[in-house]
Amino acid sequence: MPPRGQTPADGSRVGVRAARAADADRIGAIQVAAWRQARAAALGAAADRLDPTAFAAAWRVSLAAPPSSAHRVLVAVQDDDVVGFAATAPSSGDVAEVLALEVHPDATRAGHGSRLLAACADLAREDGARTLRTWVLEDDGARAGFLAGAGLDRDGTSRLLDVDGRDVREDRWSAAL
Repeated sequence: MPPRGQTPADGSRVGVRAARAADADRIGAIQVAAWRQARAAALGAAADRLDPTAFAAAWRVSLAAPPSSAHRVLVAVQDDDVVGFAATAPSSGDVAEVLALEVHPDATRAGHGSRLLAACADLAREDGARTLRTWVLEDDGARAGFLAGAGLDRDGTSRLLDVDGRDVREDRWSAAL
C-alpha cells in the first residue's frame, strides 16, 4: 500500500502506510505508551508490567507471517517517525475488525487516529467488508468520542475480560461501510 499523506500547516509530512518489519520496535513502544496512558485504570498493576520488547516481538511475528492477505498492520507517520499504528483482520462473513488502533500520547490530536481509521475502512471495503467493528473499554470516553465522531456506535454487544482477576468490560462498536 503506498503512503497516503498530506502536509499540515506546520510543514510536516503525515500519512499512513503499510507497516514493515523494521517498525515492530516502534509499534511495541507506542502500544505500551498508549495503553499506560489510556487504559491505566482498567489494567491496574498490570500496566507496570507491560513490556515494549515483548510487544515488539509479537508484532514482528505478525508482520512476517500474517494469517491472510486481509490481515493488515498500518502505521501513521509524521515526517520519518512512526507515531501510531492500526491492525485489522477479517471477522465473520463480510465484517472487518480493527484489532488495534493506537497513537503515541505525544502525537495525539494531530489527525493520525482519523487517518488510520479511514485507511482501515478503505482497505476493509476493498476486501468486500460491509461492516467495520472494534472493541472499546467501557470507561474509555476519549476513544468512544473519537469513534462516535467517525460514525461508529455501540451495537449492543459487550464482553468481559479478565485482567489480573478483575472483570473489565468492553463494548463493541460498529459501522456500515
